[in-house]
Amino acid sequence: MTKTTSRLLATALSSAVLLGAFTLAEAGQASFVVDAQSGQVLEASNQDDLNYPASLTKMMTLYLAFEALHEGRLTWDQKLTMSENAESKEPFKLAVGAGRQVTLREAVESIVVLSANDSAVAIAEQLGGSEQAFAKAMTDKARQLGMTNTVFRNPSGLPDPEQVTSARDMATLGISLMRDFPEEFKLFSMRGFQFRGMKLRGHNNLMYRYDGVDGIKTGYTDASGYNVVTSALKDGRRVVGVVMGEKTASLRDDKMAGLLDSTLSPSSSATASTTPSNQPGATMTDAQPTK
Repeated sequence: MTKTTSRLLATALSSAVLLGAFTLAEAGQASFVVDAQSGQVLEASNQDDLNYPASLTKMMTLYLAFEALHEGRLTWDQKLTMSENAESKEPFKLAVGAGRQVTLREAVESIVVLSANDSAVAIAEQLGGSEQAFAKAMTDKARQLGMTNTVFRNPSGLPDPEQVTSARDMATLGISLMRDFPEEFKLFSMRGFQFRGMKLRGHNNLMYRYDGVDGIKTGYTDASGYNVVTSALKDGRRVVGVVMGEKTASLRDDKMAGLLDSTLSPSSSATASTTPSNQPGATMTDAQPTK
C-alpha cells in the first residue's frame, strides 16, 4: 500500500468516525425535571442522550453576557454593532441592519422574548471577537458548570451537526443561571418588550397557560425538534424541567405541563430530597426518578 493510499484511507476512516459521532445526536425525545433547591431528580427519560439544543443555546450566550456584566466587561447601556454576519442570521432577529447598533439591554431582552439570532451573534462578537472564539468560551464554561455532554459551535443555536447537548445538561444550565445571576434571571419571565416603538410578544406559551411558570427558553430546528427549558414555582417549591425532541410546539408544551403537574403536586414532595441548601443548584442526585 502506498503512502498516498494510506493517507486517503486514514482520512476516510477519520471522516467516518466523525460522521458516526454526529449521528449520535438526533431529535430523540428526552425529559428531565430537578428540584432546584435540593438537586433531587424528579423525572428522567433519556436525559443523557445527545440532542441538538437549537435556541436553548442562547441560555449559555446570556450566561456569559451576565458574567461579563458582573465583571465590568459589559454595561447594560453599552452599544453593540450588528455586523453583516449578525444581520444574516435568519429567521428571528431585530433586523436593524448591518452597521447599526443596539444596547446590550435591547439585545438581551430580544433574546429572551424573541430568540433573536442577530442579538446573540452581536454579543458573541463583542465578547469573543468571533462566533468561533465565543463558542469555545461557551463550551469551556459548560465544562466548568458540569455539563459533560455539551459542545457549542455558535451562540444562536442555528444548525450545526457538532453542536450537541443533553436534557440533563440543559437543566444544569438553567439552574446555574438561576443560582449565579438571580436578578438577571428574572428577565426570563418577560412576556414581551417594547423595541423602538414596537410592542413585541414572546412565544413561550407555557408562561401564559401554566400558573407558576416564570421562564426560561424555547428552541426549535428541524434537526432538534421542539425543545423547552422551564422554571416553575408552586407552594414554595421550584423545579427546572427540560423537554427535548417533541414533534410540535403543542406536544412539547403539553408534555412539560404534565411533568410540572406530577412534580409540583403535593404527593410528589414525598419523593424529593430533604437535603438542605441555601441556594438553587445543589448537586443533582438520581435517586428515585420517575420515568
